[in-house]
Amino acid sequence: MTSVPRVLAVLDELLREATPDRRGALWQLAEQGRELDANLVRLPPGGEVGEHQEDVLDVLLVVVAGHGRIDAGDVSLELTPTTVAWLPRTSRRALAAGPDGLTYLTVHRRRPGLTIRSAAPAAPALSYEGGEAPCMLDLVCPGCGRLSPDPEPVFCSRCGERFTDGG
Repeated sequence: MTSVPRVLAVLDELLREATPDRRGALWQLAEQGRELDANLVRLPPGGEVGEHQEDVLDVLLVVVAGHGRIDAGDVSLELTPTTVAWLPRTSRRALAAGPDGLTYLTVHRRRPGLTIRSAAPAAPALSYEGGEAPCMLDLVCPGCGRLSPDPEPVFCSRCGERFTDGG
């Protein structure tokens, strides 16, 4: 089978079809054999993704609609439609949506899935494997957009909204 380019989504159509109260991931790249991950995310007005750090992957963030900001320590970067921001690995950052919300596309290298291998010699004690998940959308509250510190949240500690089961 030969790989051929194809259109996967038309963002304007996705935004028009999504109800105004729909939050979180509006679209995710799900093609088999891909080397990238991409997500179209909508934060509600005033919504936030709490401070976090991605230790392994660089992330490209493209603002599609709305306004907001990236806070990274003493630096605050304004986000407006068509802004493209680079979030380098190891950077600590938080996102905040403005009064009209924020919709953005993130793109980053895909991590390989877990595999089962035969037993290997024990790794040295100082070996580092892993890091935080490349996509943390399942930890973003659908009600207020807060990033939960709980690895398997059921309810948001800020607004009480129930998290989805990830389906």
